[in-house]
Amino acid sequence: MELHPPVPLQQVARLINAELIGDASFPVTGINEIHMVRPGDVTFVDHPKYYKKAFTSAASVIIINHRSTPPAGKHLLVCPDPFEAYNTLVNHYCPELLFQPSPSQSMVDATAQIGEGTLIMPGTFIGPQVRIGKNCRIHSNVSIYARCVIGDHAVIHSGTVIGADAFYFKKYPDGSYRKMQSCGRVVIGSHVEIGACCTIDRGVSADTIISDGCKLDNHVHIGHDTYIGPNCLFAAHVAVAGVTRIEEGVTLWGQVGVNKDLVIGPRAVVYAQSGVSGSLKGGKTYFGSPAIPAEEKLHELRWLRRQVQQNSVKKNK
Repeated sequence: MELHPPVPLQQVARLINAELIGDASFPVTGINEIHMVRPGDVTFVDHPKYYKKAFTSAASVIIINHRSTPPAGKHLLVCPDPFEAYNTLVNHYCPELLFQPSPSQSMVDATAQIGEGTLIMPGTFIGPQVRIGKNCRIHSNVSIYARCVIGDHAVIHSGTVIGADAFYFKKYPDGSYRKMQSCGRVVIGSHVEIGACCTIDRGVSADTIISDGCKLDNHVHIGHDTYIGPNCLFAAHVAVAGVTRIEEGVTLWGQVGVNKDLVIGPRAVVYAQSGVSGSLKGGKTYFGSPAIPAEEKLHELRWLRRQVQQNSVKKNK
């Protein structure tokens, strides 16, 4: 999430009532969670396990619950609960339409931009500041949340939800959960087709991206801040967790589950009902849970079958 114009660090510290260690006049240019930070950004860390990751990240400002000397080029904002402080900043600086919307007076918000030749079927809701390109077909009962972007010649089938909040919660010692506010977007390219009843979550602080030419079957879920490269093909019931990168031309067959924070290389193929728990190299075919090269997995299954048959023969002698 970018800040236009940049905000002096002293103003940010005052907003969250934090102790400032660093240059009070430093211009803060963005607010991002740790996976998406860039120079000029403010992020947060609230556990010693991740202090080093925050200090070595691209972030220029770190909200932290431990007073220390910042590394060169970094600034600290010290407060008891960095998670809630981060949410305070997002709620304050993110466009008001996203967090405090007034009741919608129409199914297509007046601020939405709809391209020439695009057909919107009855029952579809299009939220504030949405941009949809030319010659698209949006079928009935689709919901497109605020600020999402869709390219040209896209097809979205009934019941799909684009731009719902990220599934991102922090568990507190009392057992309760508190939600991290989502201020990112969903950005969908041109010539994309999305099946019925799919769910595509917005980024926490950046964008969830589905590139040109992708085809998604029914009941596909894409988690927050995920990048899907051009011309990927996902069959029904594929589920992709957040902050995952899937490169160009990847095929995921039915009921494949993909874990977070990993990369699937270009033109990889994953057979149905596989579980992807770690990064996969491109240009290969995978199967199993955890997914491994399909030839290895099929060889393993054949060997197990032979062992079962041999044991059965021995038992019956």
